[in-house]
Amino acid sequence: MSRPTRLAPLLLAAAGLGLAWPALAEMPIGQVRAANLARMQAERINGGLTRYFTANCMHQKGGGACMVKSDGQGYHFDFLGGPPGWEVNGQRATVQTRILINPAGTQVVKLEYNGAPR
Repeated sequence: MSRPTRLAPLLLAAAGLGLAWPALAEMPIGQVRAANLARMQAERINGGLTRYFTANCMHQKGGGACMVKSDGQGYHFDFLGGPPGWEVNGQRATVQTRILINPAGTQVVKLEYNGAPR
């Protein structure tokens, strides 16, 4: 097999990856920042990472399914948390957090709830 022929599959694969980039860029940067801020705020108020860990959805880009609403006020997150490893070990969550982050993803607008899961 000649060198150009061996490179053809790699070039086709790279071209396909290039087509996927716009889909990844569709999420607003404010949402990504908001999810990170919401997660870090919950970690801070619940005792830090040695005591508390958020649900897996908060570790997905933009908060995954934990981002329940986006409007003019900002990004609304509702998620569970518990001791480190709670989700992986099949334990129940011990905390539920509802938090609103501004549209830019830079400021907590309101901590709506942080307590026992409802």
